[in-house]
Amino acid sequence: MRLSDIICFDAIVPQLTTTTRNAVIEELVMALNEKKKLGKADPSKLARAVIKRENEASTGIGKGVAVPHVKHSAVKELVVAVGCSASGIDFSSLDKQPVYSVFLLLSSTDNPDKHLQAMETIFRNLQKDDFRRFLRQAETVEDIIEAIKDADEDSSE
Repeated sequence: MRLSDIICFDAIVPQLTTTTRNAVIEELVMALNEKKKLGKADPSKLARAVIKRENEASTGIGKGVAVPHVKHSAVKELVVAVGCSASGIDFSSLDKQPVYSVFLLLSSTDNPDKHLQAMETIFRNLQKDDFRRFLRQAETVEDIIEAIKDADEDSSE
């Protein structure tokens, strides 16, 4: 599985307008909804489900990244939205540092293996210093797409 297989390029938010964890989650869910990637799922219910999951344990994994995620019965197709923040967001990260890159993963309860594969793909790429640095420096959707495609190429070598 490659990042470009799961990320909705139309729902990339290069400059998040919100600054709190919950608002960022809502902004990314709405970006997916605006691009018709949620099917008939209620975006506010999905956002609440992600926030509930986030309240159980932070998905701020450190090094400036967070991967909020949820498996939900209303989601039919696994999808990822990406958002970046120049100022940083408090995600109660493990390293207590702000988050600059957020990968929001929504998936169906019917396919837990695909959810795990997607998580593995995201984490594998976020472990790479260069990828995180490129995301943090990205200012446009095109910059982020280029970083994602470069990461996919590096993974296939």
